[in-house]
Amino acid sequence: MRKIAVITGTRAEYGLLKPLIKAIDGAKNLQLQLLVTGMHLMPEFGNTYLQIVKDGFTIDAKIEDGLNGDSALDISKAVGKATIGFAQAFSELNPEMIVVLGDRSEILAAVTAAVINNIPVAHIHGGETTEGAYDEFIRHAITKMSHLHFASCEVYRKRIIQLGEQPHTVFNVGAIGIDSIKNLQLLDKKSFEESISKTLDEKSVLITFHPVTMENSTAEVQFNELLSALDDLKNTTLIFTKPNSDKGGKTIIEMIDSYVENNTEKAISFTSLGQLRYLSALKHVDFVIGNSSSGILEVPYFHIPTINIGDRQKGRVAPISVIHCKPTAPEISSAILKTTSKKFLDDIKNQELLFGDGDATHKIMNQLIKFDNQSLKKSFYDLKPTCFEKL
Repeated sequence: MRKIAVITGTRAEYGLLKPLIKAIDGAKNLQLQLLVTGMHLMPEFGNTYLQIVKDGFTIDAKIEDGLNGDSALDISKAVGKATIGFAQAFSELNPEMIVVLGDRSEILAAVTAAVINNIPVAHIHGGETTEGAYDEFIRHAITKMSHLHFASCEVYRKRIIQLGEQPHTVFNVGAIGIDSIKNLQLLDKKSFEESISKTLDEKSVLITFHPVTMENSTAEVQFNELLSALDDLKNTTLIFTKPNSDKGGKTIIEMIDSYVENNTEKAISFTSLGQLRYLSALKHVDFVIGNSSSGILEVPYFHIPTINIGDRQKGRVAPISVIHCKPTAPEISSAILKTTSKKFLDDIKNQELLFGDGDATHKIMNQLIKFDNQSLKKSFYDLKPTCFEKL
């Protein structure tokens, strides 16, 4: 029984990892360890660790990071405290591998502690680029500390190899979030409306907007531009999901709360929709708007438009259903108008889906079971070794 520790720090990340957590828990030759941290343990973000328990999983360790603000100093201190917490948890639990997803600061803390303790790391969703967020640097740093790599498309697989990772350790498995889209029984419209206590109007929109963490003091300005464009929509229900605990996130949360309070007839907000309600929303809304990676990775599988605002997701591979626009009200309004184009809507019905077929969990499990961790030494893979001879 090889002990595999899965790390989760946010509601959205847990939703993506849930099929894999279930598969590891059910495997005969693997023992699941579940380590919970970050937003899961914060009351202001819904104490979402309770949903993990409700789903029937045992939490083996809770790693508090002490985050009590959204400034750069607050988050930097939280990374330090989380690193200490993970080091202690690994000492007690002795995992033989950890599995992480993405690029958040609490994941960097977990991976740092794992590497120093000679624990191999399996990383999901490496190789991607998000030029507007410091997640970009964290993601690539995690790649260099990892031993197995599970990319969401071929472009990203090649980029991981470009970073010097050995090709035989890098796998294009598709986006793991597609597994749930393929396998979950989503809510019909009436059940979804009951679940959010809101009847959808003639049209409806799902909005998720995060701070652009590589820019200073832009959250309020950019979100105001978005609200201005949304104000022009008629007979439309606005469903807001609140941002993560990123630098500047509290500003957006306060603005959402104020907007919903002043527009209760058409707007509603959630700290956490949860995976079932979130994916069900995608089945019933007319389009998604904001700057979340989900708008690029998962939303296209519902053949509805995504409006991606600003630079947070800049550099990602995207299908044609994703409309990129600048964070200004006129640009956003123009993008909203495009979502009503019959030709555009017809085109995305048959668009190429870039992030796999919903079989990522099975492909990841195959590699976790095969992995031999007798030696954790890594050699750098050079794409063209001969080019160094000229230096």
